[in-house]
Amino acid sequence: MPDDSQRAPATRVEIADDIAVIRFNRPEKRNAMNDALVAELDAFFTNPPQGVRAVVLTGEGGHFCSGLDLSEHRHRTPEETVYHSRNWHRVADNIEYGGLPVVSALTGSVIGGGLEIAAATHVRIAEPSVRFQLPEGRRGIFVGGGGTVRVGRIIGADRMREMMLTGRRYNADEGLALGLAHYSVETDAALPRALKLARKIADNAPFSNYLMIHAIARIGDMSRADGLFTESMAAAMSQTTKGAAEGLRAFLEKREPDFRND
Repeated sequence: MPDDSQRAPATRVEIADDIAVIRFNRPEKRNAMNDALVAELDAFFTNPPQGVRAVVLTGEGGHFCSGLDLSEHRHRTPEETVYHSRNWHRVADNIEYGGLPVVSALTGSVIGGGLEIAAATHVRIAEPSVRFQLPEGRRGIFVGGGGTVRVGRIIGADRMREMMLTGRRYNADEGLALGLAHYSVETDAALPRALKLARKIADNAPFSNYLMIHAIARIGDMSRADGLFTESMAAAMSQTTKGAAEGLRAFLEKREPDFRND
């Protein structure tokens, strides 16, 4: 069995202009999550390449991610399992709150940990092949990558509970109706659409993107009064930036804004 230094990377990163595409690169496993894949996501989002303004996540071989790689699963003590789960939480937080807009192009399996990772992304695009599923009940385990918070926030605790108890699968259109996807597209259209949307998002004012990524989900966790106050603070901060000045000039001059120098 090859050691870690001889194994192919679990992800493949391509950068074009200011958009990075991260491909899960374990097609023989339907891109199942293992520690190496999590570590490579951690390394990218902890220290993104200079100049990247948006990210696209996708999977090789027709599948986004089929969840935890049970063939590499090893017994852990309760303490070790807590630490392992909390590390996944930290990496998913880096994806959601790292400051870079992340678009996911979803195909095939979006299952278990794969759905947890997808739920941490900001825009989700699903092809007809997609299957959203949380099969942990059939494996005798429980979600540990943030699903109760992220997936539960999207579809509600009641529906997530039913999904886990029954192992129910949702297709792309059903996922669209539930909010698991923002777009349902034709076969082979998810990645092109993701790149197009990433381009559009990357052309926004960076600080405006940053505030939308950080503030909106947190406001959802606040009381009404705290949320409204936080909204006022975000509005005030954004309106004093160079990006806001350029956006106003572009509107008055009837042209597209150029935020490249922000």
